[in-house]
This record gives sequence, C-alpha cells and structure tokens, in this order.
Amino acid sequence: MPRPNTSQSYGSVARTLHWLTALLILTAIPLGLIANDMALTGAASAARKAQLFSLHKTLGIAAFAVALLRILWALVQPRPAPLHPGRRLETLAAEAVHWTLYLSLVAVPLSGWVHHAATTGFAPILWPLGQGLPFVPVSEAVAASAGALHWIFTKLLIASLILHVAGALKHALIDRDGTLARMISGRAAGHPAPHPKAPALAALAVYAAAAALAIGLTAPPEAAASAPQAATAGNWQVSEGSIAFRVRQMGAEVEGRFGIWSAEIIFDETPVDGRNGQVTASIDLASLALGSVGDQAKGPEFLDVVKHPTATFTADIRPEGAGYVAEGTLDLHGQSRPLSLPFALQIDGDSARVTGTVALDRRDFGIGAGYEDEETVGFAVTLDIALTARRN
Repeated sequence: MPRPNTSQSYGSVARTLHWLTALLILTAIPLGLIANDMALTGAASAARKAQLFSLHKTLGIAAFAVALLRILWALVQPRPAPLHPGRRLETLAAEAVHWTLYLSLVAVPLSGWVHHAATTGFAPILWPLGQGLPFVPVSEAVAASAGALHWIFTKLLIASLILHVAGALKHALIDRDGTLARMISGRAAGHPAPHPKAPALAALAVYAAAAALAIGLTAPPEAAASAPQAATAGNWQVSEGSIAFRVRQMGAEVEGRFGIWSAEIIFDETPVDGRNGQVTASIDLASLALGSVGDQAKGPEFLDVVKHPTATFTADIRPEGAGYVAEGTLDLHGQSRPLSLPFALQIDGDSARVTGTVALDRRDFGIGAGYEDEETVGFAVTLDIALTARRN
C-alpha cells in the first residue's frame, strides 16, 4: 500500500488522515449541538452538559492537530488531478469547497480553543496541554470575538461538509467515476492536470468576510468596574481594588470576580482596646463575572441574585501576628455566618495597600444546595481581596 500520493491517486497516509478527520468532526459537531441545546435543570444535567462539552472541545482539538498534519502532508505531496478538468465550473466549485474545508479544519477548533482559554468556567478540556493558550488573555472581549468567529466558522464548516459529501455522492452515483474510490481504496484514476488557484483565493475571501462579520457583530462587553463604588464613610477612601474568587468546577480551578462593591473603613495604626477600627463592605452580586457560567452562578441554583442582590461583611479590625484580621459577620444568600479575614497591610504615608485571602464553604450559605458532591462544583470557595486606599 503506497504511502505517498501520485497525480492520479491518494496514498495511505493522506487517506488515513482524511477518514480520521472525518470521524473526529462528525463526532464533535453532534456533541456540541446536543450539549448546547441541553437544559440545565439540576446538578445531574449540569454534569452531563459539562461532560458533553468537554468531549466536544477535546475532540475539536484532536481534529485541529490531525488537520495540521493533514495540511502539512498535503503541502509536500502531489495532489491527484480532477477527473473532469473540462468541466471548469464544477472543478472550480469542488476546489473552492476543498479549500474551505481545509480552512474550516483549522479555524473552527482554533477559535473554539481561544474562546475556552479567554473565558473561565465550565467544561475543561480533557487534554494534557492544559486549559490556556500562550498570548491569549482571560478577557471578555477576546472570548466574545472568538465565540462569534467559532459560531460563524462552524456554519461554514457544516455547509462545506454537506457540499463535499454531496459532490462525492454525485461522482459515485451519477458520474460513476473513480473520485470516491481514490479516497477509499487508493485506486488510480484520471490524468495529470493543473489545479486552479482561484478557488483557494475565493475560500480565503469567504473566510475573511466571515471573520469581519463576526467581529463586527460582536458587541463589546461592558467594562467591568476595576474600582469599587466610592466609600460613604470612614477615614480611608478606597481608590481601586478587586474582589476575586476561585472555585473548582469539573475538577479544574476557575476564577471569577465582582465588579461593583463598596467599603467603609475606619482604621488607625494605634489600637484602642485591642481594635484598630472597623470595616463594612457591600458587594453587588449581580456584578459577578464568571466566564461562560456567570448567568448560571447568578441564578436560583447558586447566588440567586434576584432574591439576594447584596452580600455584606461587617467586622472589627485587630492586629494578629505580623498582620491584621477583620473579624465579623458575612451576610450572604440569606444566611449570616462568622468570618475572619486575615490580611496584610502596607502603609506608605497616606496610602495603604491591603491583600487578604479567606476560604469559605458554599454549603454554609446554602449556595448550590442541589450539588451535593464536589464532582461538578467544589465546596471550597477562596476569596482574594486586594485594594488600595488613601487616608482622608
């Protein structure tokens, strides 16, 4: 069985890559469509949806790797000539579909991978290379653009597949020539002839137009507030900061943050009766950003921001070791629980920098009560606090 191509036949390497690619694509596309349409009605359905998306993403990246090998092999191999070069329009159309498929095999999984890397949450890739990509930041704008490109490129891929299969069936059932047999068994057919360059350029033009359309239709997401709302009391005014959190989802750590919050801080370096002051922080839970699962996290199964729009932390500040601790109560999701937040403090004149980390258990606040194990969503939620304040 010859491995290289000839001007009249496909070798075993090309045929193996062709059918492996077909198998991966025809498995990944239905998985993605089924997972996308699956409703979330509880922990079991969320787990199934995430598993299907994980398989879809993993098969997509496998298809991307196989497609790159296939394209590289094609670049160093002769391409079998069209069997009917005299049918110019049909030959041009077939070549255009062929090049559109090549572009699709790269653009569809790559845009999906970029979207996955640029967002957080839901359905990790079952792949040893990890969840991120070099030079792809976690960014709502990047995720939105990549998601739009993936959606449009997928439609081009499906259309190209339909045309490709229809053409193969025409050759087999109507023309009764050796086109399909060349890819199935490697049988030689046809006569050497040049391949036109116009279809490749046309395919590139179609993809450029689709990319421009996708980016043009992508509404820029609202910028998340990097600074909290102005404090309304206290002798320290917060100028900037962040409240972020980390939780394990489907075995992978995901990160989120709250874009709108306020803090009222009274603090003095010299403690009085063992206390340095007090703090009251209020968080707008609807400002949560958690990538592709943000809406679910704000829904009734978890934070239920319609019923519980705000979380409030009220605490006294006292020294502890080399740093400080804010010890008080967190009101969240209709529950009130004690909370001690250790933090480091650096004061430079009238400017202060605060960083602190604390772990919560979502079950203490009745969040995600339907998710009774950690297979889908972890119990522990780690809060990371960072802020800069100026003395009033």
